[in-house]
Amino acid sequence: MSEQRKAWITYTVLRLLFFAVPFAGLYVLGLSLGFTMMLSGIVAAVIAALISVSLSILLLSKHREKASESIHDWRHRDRTADDIAEDSALDSSNE
Repeated sequence: MSEQRKAWITYTVLRLLFFAVPFAGLYVLGLSLGFTMMLSGIVAAVIAALISVSLSILLLSKHREKASESIHDWRHRDRTADDIAEDSALDSSNE
């Protein structure tokens, strides 16, 4: 398995876990407190999303960096020297 694919899979799985685990716990907690299923789901989703984003920012910086590098490499895989020179000329004319 390529390093780029491994980075994407790891990042995606961890992001899903960072959301799913708090969501499940908060959903069950909401139901046990007597909330309706819908209210418990909405509250759990909002709080789990906040937890997920926070954990992702704090813990997944290396994985996010590798994933973004793979996007950059993929987007520029077919660039030729002529394409690079043309982009530079366009950038300098816009300044």
